[in-house]
Amino acid sequence: MRLTLYTDYSLRTLIYLGAKEDGQLSTIQEISDAYNISKNHLMKVTHQLGLLGYIETIRGRGGGIRLAIDPKSITIGEIVRHTEEDFHLVECFDKENNLCKIAPECQLKGVLYEALQAYMAVLDRYTLDDFLHSKEKLMALLFGK
Repeated sequence: MRLTLYTDYSLRTLIYLGAKEDGQLSTIQEISDAYNISKNHLMKVTHQLGLLGYIETIRGRGGGIRLAIDPKSITIGEIVRHTEEDFHLVECFDKENNLCKIAPECQLKGVLYEALQAYMAVLDRYTLDDFLHSKEKLMALLFGK
């Protein structure tokens, strides 16, 4: 399974914010510069992360964004579920657009569904905090410190 850039950017944004000192604000521009990714894409990502309650947005001069909840409370599986559009590994997973003639008798879809569930179960075992244990190294890579 391949994650979309949207999910990738969401995870990277959360890692960036988690690597900052507690409560320290960041800007979308800082995150964009740190990862060398599109500011426009990050605006969409941070908007959704805010709507989902993962980040807090402070408007106005001196404003920015920061994590709204403890990184130990954010599972990676949860983020992936919220940011991926669908989990249609194969055509028959999409009931509305399934044109596969063997779908009613196909045994492969069951195996692929089982594999998808195992994939998500692994992601559910990890929290954002699990990826923040080497904050000093992350900060050096992201912030040049």
